[in-house]
Amino acid sequence: MSLADIQSRITSAEQQAGRKAGSTKLIAVSKVQPNENVRSVLEQGHKLFGENKVQEAAGKWPKFREQFEQVNVHLLGPLQTNKARQAMGLFEAIHSLDRPKLANTLARLAQELGNCPDLFIQVNTGEEAQKSGVSVSDADQFIADCRELGLPVVGLMCLPPAQEDPAPHFRSLRAIAEQNGLENLSMGMSADFEIAIQEGATHVRVGSAIFGARDYSGQAR
Repeated sequence: MSLADIQSRITSAEQQAGRKAGSTKLIAVSKVQPNENVRSVLEQGHKLFGENKVQEAAGKWPKFREQFEQVNVHLLGPLQTNKARQAMGLFEAIHSLDRPKLANTLARLAQELGNCPDLFIQVNTGEEAQKSGVSVSDADQFIADCRELGLPVVGLMCLPPAQEDPAPHFRSLRAIAEQNGLENLSMGMSADFEIAIQEGATHVRVGSAIFGARDYSGQAR
């Protein structure tokens, strides 16, 4: 698989869903990828990337930004409050706003710094104990609370349970977004991004299908 293959599949999925061409943004998930792999995708003209950890992104993206213009990097993984300040300087968007403490920290920093990345609220649609995210039943209130804090909430994100049909989870996320006037849906990965596009995804997160299998040797998982 390659970047061009994935882009072609996205275009086909948009057509089949009756959606406007280009309405789905492809986030190339570059976590744990060697720099040469990332450089190859940058050299093909791709501009939007995703990382899971603040520390890894800090060691990778400042140098790439010096060489490639208009690169956007989104944080997809959980954000610790003690890394929030650093994250706000590294990322154009954060997809993992998932708890009041983090919302309050981001609001304080936004006021102090005068800017804030776009924010996606992570919803735990599968109600899985091991996963981050607000519960479906708490989502409306949390969205309202974040707006009250003045945070730039632009959409929602979810990670459906691995062994379940993702479509109902994508529909659930879309329903929450619609009833709260949110336009962006970050959902769908290498195995299910076409289903996500059918269900209204505006951002799909594809890593291994672009870069190949990740090598975690020597990495803290």
